[in-house]
Amino acid sequence: MDSPPAAQPARKIALVTGAARRIGAAIARRLHAEGFDLALHYRHSQADMQALQAELEALRPGSTLALQADLAAFDRLPELVARTVGHFGRLDLLVNNASSFYPTPIGQATPAQWDDLFASNARAPFFLAQAAAPHLKATRGAIVNLVDIHGDQPLAGHTLYGMAKAALRMLTKGLALDLAPEVRVNAIAPGAILWPDGGKSAQAQAALLARVPLGRTGDPGDIAAAVAWLASADAGYVTGQVLRVDGGRAIGG
Repeated sequence: MDSPPAAQPARKIALVTGAARRIGAAIARRLHAEGFDLALHYRHSQADMQALQAELEALRPGSTLALQADLAAFDRLPELVARTVGHFGRLDLLVNNASSFYPTPIGQATPAQWDDLFASNARAPFFLAQAAAPHLKATRGAIVNLVDIHGDQPLAGHTLYGMAKAALRMLTKGLALDLAPEVRVNAIAPGAILWPDGGKSAQAQAALLARVPLGRTGDPGDIAAAVAWLASADAGYVTGQVLRVDGGRAIGG
């Protein structure tokens, strides 16, 4: 009598915030290629999300779930985790990528801007991690936070943004301590990967790249590769760390 076919191992599941475009979409594509099925969060970029989901579904049907939410709405945070686990049955990786970024010059900054920048860059990652923690412990999973080199090196005119990213750096370390040994928690600090949506003058671009030892911008794929590594068994003894992917900018002054 033939033996029954061996059960296939459950596919790993990742929840990625801000996944519709730019770095978030690159992370989604890389994790999908690595074999993850994905819960993909977006806020406003519906057309971009539909295109990304169609692309990934063509490669592996049934491998994605699109989730729309404003991360400033507290009750949507545990809901994102619950819908992910309800759909896929497990959670192995949380990638806190979504971020608001804009200047808040001293003398002009408002409480609303404070709330908005901290909501996406610090508050949502904390409460998403809190909701995800029991599921990640069950799978011995991981969290990867996208911080910024300006979380410890201030950027003129962006004090509130830098403060929020600094909070996310500390959250990374705190979660690494509190969720150990079952869950590893790390962060990535990108340098010049993509210019802001509003653009940057050629002069400003040249001045910035002059401080980058590698002399060029990075690629979203560089960040996606770092996320994939931190989520993998190859990084199994790495937690509480901030990995700079900045072309050496931090040492370039």
